[in-house]
Amino acid sequence: MISSAIEALYIFDQHDGDSILEHVYRSRPASANVVLAHYREHPAPRPPLIHLPNINPPTVLFSLVQSNLLFLSPVSTEIEPLFVLEFLYRVVDVLEEFIGAPLLASKIEGAYDVVAQLLGEMCDAGSVCNTEPNALRDDVDTPGWMGKLLGGVGLPGSSPALPPSGGLKQQLSLNATTNGPAIPWRRANVRHTSNELYVDIVETLSVTLAPSGRPLAAFANGSIAFTSKISGVPDLLLTLSSSAGKLGTEKAIELPVFHPCVRLARWKERPGEFSFVPPDGKFVLAGYEVNLLPSQPDLKSWANAKLQLPVSVEVSKSLGPNGTDFEVRLILSTSFSGSSSSLASRPALGSRSSGRSTPVFGGSSTGPVLQDLLVTIPIPEAVRNITDLRSSRGEACFTLAEHEVEWRIPTKDAAAAGNATLRCTIIGPLNDDDDDDDEAANGFSFQSTTGDYDENDDAYQSPVAEPKSVPSKEREEPRDLRKVQQNASLMPSSATVSFSVKGWLASGIKVDGLVVDVRKSRGLGEGVKPYKGVKYLTVSRKGVETRC
Repeated sequence: MISSAIEALYIFDQHDGDSILEHVYRSRPASANVVLAHYREHPAPRPPLIHLPNINPPTVLFSLVQSNLLFLSPVSTEIEPLFVLEFLYRVVDVLEEFIGAPLLASKIEGAYDVVAQLLGEMCDAGSVCNTEPNALRDDVDTPGWMGKLLGGVGLPGSSPALPPSGGLKQQLSLNATTNGPAIPWRRANVRHTSNELYVDIVETLSVTLAPSGRPLAAFANGSIAFTSKISGVPDLLLTLSSSAGKLGTEKAIELPVFHPCVRLARWKERPGEFSFVPPDGKFVLAGYEVNLLPSQPDLKSWANAKLQLPVSVEVSKSLGPNGTDFEVRLILSTSFSGSSSSLASRPALGSRSSGRSTPVFGGSSTGPVLQDLLVTIPIPEAVRNITDLRSSRGEACFTLAEHEVEWRIPTKDAAAAGNATLRCTIIGPLNDDDDDDDEAANGFSFQSTTGDYDENDDAYQSPVAEPKSVPSKEREEPRDLRKVQQNASLMPSSATVSFSVKGWLASGIKVDGLVVDVRKSRGLGEGVKPYKGVKYLTVSRKGVETRC
């Protein structure tokens, strides 16, 4: 039988291995020192799930690394792996929400009372209970700035609150009237002086191209981040559409995942519409995946498919007389498919509850801009060095420790459309032929039998003397071909491109409307028109790869 219980949680410093926190929920799991020793015995890179059969009982170790902190959770029973990993990610999100990001060992040690309360509320005796930050704020006592100030001088930071006047029944009815029903992911009595709603859609590209430029796979993994700073209990409706219209939204968005606040019935009935009561603050509303290639199983349409990317890369290998050069060519484009200037000039999102103007990344005058452009070319380890890096734009350097060439192009150079080239010369490993060539060029040769150097008179002949052998062109051509074949294994096999574009999404998805349903909302206040903002961002972290 598959269990659904967390046994323990250990937090270590990733580099020093110092134990920061140990929290045991149930049974008798392996100790923190034993688990850490077995974890470090496993060669890097270490997977998030490691089986440890030498521990009694046999244990499965789940791990997560975040901000140089190592989170370990040993489990000795059969359990769903994603259940434990999701719990570790929730722990990281909650700790960042309460003690601040990035997570540091000093922060956890300084706020151990808060961390202990959080871990106890999130998981009780191994059963995961509450992992919503908004709901945890009502159950966990966090010292405010006044409490910290008074506690530093030895005074009590807070006093017991007096019970309100009136009976319990009256208070419950009052809360139900003003704040609506209890919502696990939203705090009660939320108040904001400025009501604001922000939508951030970020897409991460994962594209693989053949040497001919034909796309082999192309996906965009999107994340819809939402920021809600609005009083009361608002009921919102967010509408998305794709470049193919609302009817194509269902086909474009694949494998969607939703926050618990999203009403799934509304999405199934009308794909592209999110109806929800948001948590207070920042949260991830939904995630999705979009296939950028045609979905029809037609080989002709697949072969003729063209991705509308702002940048593409081509690699030419084995150039030069000895095949020691390679050239990388970037094709930059300033036209972005699916970008619409009307998004930036639209007065508001939603007609029933319109607010102020809606800003969009990129602006309406300049449009989307290509930024943080970086080309990475992995180099085989047999290459000793890369010399003569000649780039038409930006700067390039070779890192011997990483065995890769990095070509950075600043934003002002990447803004201009056209081509940019980088040509490099490799230096391979030393061999016997190189030693013989150096000795012949110096006029000396080494005799292995006698251990002496013999002088080569031919090396000191006058340069005007005519050679008696065949012409040099016919003599060097076979040797050049041999060197080209030898250097072929030293050429790069791929190149990746990293960049970011603000104000543009590769999938063509856009926000059509964001409406506050006044009839369903509670405690919003009369005449409140929240400020609404939308931002689009496309990111490639070595996500566009061209094989060569």
